[in-house]
Amino acid sequence: MLLARHGIEGLTTSMIAQEMQMSVGALYHYFPNKHSILSVLATGWLEDMTFVLDDVLSKQTGEMSIERLTENILEGMHDVYRKQEAVLPLAQGLSAIPELRHLDAEHDNLIISKMIEMLRRAGFTSTKNELNRVARVFLELTHSLLIVAVDQDPIRSSRTMTDMKIMVSALLKKHEAETAAETRNVEAP
Repeated sequence: MLLARHGIEGLTTSMIAQEMQMSVGALYHYFPNKHSILSVLATGWLEDMTFVLDDVLSKQTGEMSIERLTENILEGMHDVYRKQEAVLPLAQGLSAIPELRHLDAEHDNLIISKMIEMLRRAGFTSTKNELNRVARVFLELTHSLLIVAVDQDPIRSSRTMTDMKIMVSALLKKHEAETAAETRNVEAP
């Protein structure tokens, strides 16, 4: 994929048109600039992530262990990151390009809100602010390591995924038994 090979700065609409075997004018008809193409890629990534997290939620039961929940979430997310070959330059572009920052915020809000819902279903009783904080830690940890894992050879990637599952499970287990009273002083994000 061009984005993976050239990065956001090196990518041009003429390169994209050539790769798609179409004229630059035809490409401009659908996409006025490379940011609009990145927007479509990011929107697809968000849709795939929404599907995966909704699927995990639909299968989540009160008896599901933290380890099983973690595995379901991370395997699904890993599939989405693998599908998006250029996830690192795309993610960098979302935060670096002002016109795309809203998609970066949408991604973060999606992961955090779905995680809060999953934690509530798993029986977590901490305050909303604390669950938001834990979900933010989950987001930052998993996003960073998933970007690393998809760029590794299969054996190394598998080991990274195993380590990430252990870290996320430990994080969630630490906060599983906390009550709202214990976390009431956690400030809002």
